[in-house]
Amino acid sequence: MRQPTPPVATPPSASAPAVQPAPVAKAQPAPTPQNDDAAGARIIALDDDKRDTAIAQERVRQQVVQRETARAAAAAAAEQQRLAELTAQAQAQAQAQAKVNEQAAREALASAEAAQRDAERADAQRLEEANRNAAAQRELARAETARQEQAKRDAARQEQARLEAARAEAARQEQARLAQQESARQDALRQEAARQEASRQEAARQDALRQEAARLAQLPQTPAAPVQTAQEAQREERLRAIGRQLNQEAAQRDTVGGQRRGWLMGRADANADLVAYAEAMGRKIELNMSLEAVRDVVRQPHRQPLVTVAVRSDGSVERVTFVTSSGVPAIDEAIRQIIASHAPYGPFPPALARQYDVVEIRRTWLFDVAVRLQ
Repeated sequence: MRQPTPPVATPPSASAPAVQPAPVAKAQPAPTPQNDDAAGARIIALDDDKRDTAIAQERVRQQVVQRETARAAAAAAAEQQRLAELTAQAQAQAQAQAKVNEQAAREALASAEAAQRDAERADAQRLEEANRNAAAQRELARAETARQEQAKRDAARQEQARLEAARAEAARQEQARLAQQESARQDALRQEAARQEASRQEAARQDALRQEAARLAQLPQTPAAPVQTAQEAQREERLRAIGRQLNQEAAQRDTVGGQRRGWLMGRADANADLVAYAEAMGRKIELNMSLEAVRDVVRQPHRQPLVTVAVRSDGSVERVTFVTSSGVPAIDEAIRQIIASHAPYGPFPPALARQYDVVEIRRTWLFDVAVRLQ
């Protein structure tokens, strides 16, 4: 009787072709030591043919089991390998992504550094440009300050020259004014002497008329004689004529056009009230008139105007007469406007109003450092 051949384990091979198992009615469980012993007992119990068949089938089954086990182990190994490959791929991808991220970070850092360098260069350029502009502004400011200082010095020199010229002109005008004032004083003295002489002559004439009237009044009256009656009529007529002449001269004395008029040709006059009124009138014009208002006009070459202002007793202006024109119509018109703008000049004081209805005041107008009436 043949001894059963023990099953030989065939190592699994990845390249070995898969062997399909023989069809069995029921799947057999995987062999274990206990199952192997039971199978051997069954095999011994069978007859030889069946035993061989059973042995062959058992071998096939064992091979199938071994192949399945190897295939499962290979599949597990392949899955592990696939998982390892996937893990390796994931790690590689992660490493690649990390490298990409690191490269992007390096590039971003480089870009940020480049941007910072550009910003620093731009800031440096702006700062340099600002410094250049500030230096240029300072230079312009220094140049403007120097120009203004030079302009101030030039203006000061011009003003000094103008003041010197004004002082020289004022001195000349003062000398002319003094000469004119002296001439006016001499004229006033001559006029006063002429007036006193006229008054003396008028008084002498009136005394003569009075004496003649007294003499006629003292003549003897003889109404009985016809000749004496004719002489008496002539005497009475002569007396009435003398009386009418005296009354008429008293009424017309110092009267022109029905108005009592007074004249002040200079600053000196025997009538103190007239002099005081003229001085007050001149001060009102001088203190309230600025040279700035007529500076542009009086810069034109001109003569010193001699002006007579006729003022009524209520202070209103009757007329303005230019004895001597300035030679510049604009200056003459400015004088008229100045006189009109300060009117009225106040009513006459009672003492002056009892003497005159109108006074005519003559002054020389000067335009130097101010508006002055001489």
